[in-house]
Amino acid sequence: MAGTSGNMSVYLRDSGLMAITPSSYDYSIMEEKDIVVTDLEGNVAEGWLKPSSEWRLHAEIYKSLPHVGAVVHTHSPYATSFAVLRKEIPVILIEMEPFIKGSVEVSPYAVQGSAEVGKNAVPILERKNACLMANHGVVAVGADMAQAYINSVYTEDAAKIYHMALCVGEPVVIGEKGE
Repeated sequence: MAGTSGNMSVYLRDSGLMAITPSSYDYSIMEEKDIVVTDLEGNVAEGWLKPSSEWRLHAEIYKSLPHVGAVVHTHSPYATSFAVLRKEIPVILIEMEPFIKGSVEVSPYAVQGSAEVGKNAVPILERKNACLMANHGVVAVGADMAQAYINSVYTEDAAKIYHMALCVGEPVVIGEKGE
């Protein structure tokens, strides 16, 4: 995460509560006491800071996808550049299959901070572990934080490699030429 952009959460399904990073708070100084606990309607149950302005994105994912236990949302530069272009990242690395579950698709644009950001991502996240959000960034999911985090890392890694390959030629997509 750069500065205060992006956010992370875990869902405590048994209690119906979400632990999420705070709004506009520098990750380099963040401590456990700074994490905010809310329900999926945004009501703060614990914490002294405001929850991330993207809490609705996380809540919509948890409401709709029972297999998801953690969400990582980043504005990682290479992946976000494809989100700005609204360009899918095809399967160019074998790691994309087990981690992301294929290509990195782009969800339709929605105003940042709105529930629609999450609602637009859900149809992709039903099938994939990450997606690009048009003109916004990346959202990655997993059963737990370790999985959601590694899925966000692989998304940025694939985006960077795809970008670099596009700069020097035409990337070969796995499966398109008999591979």
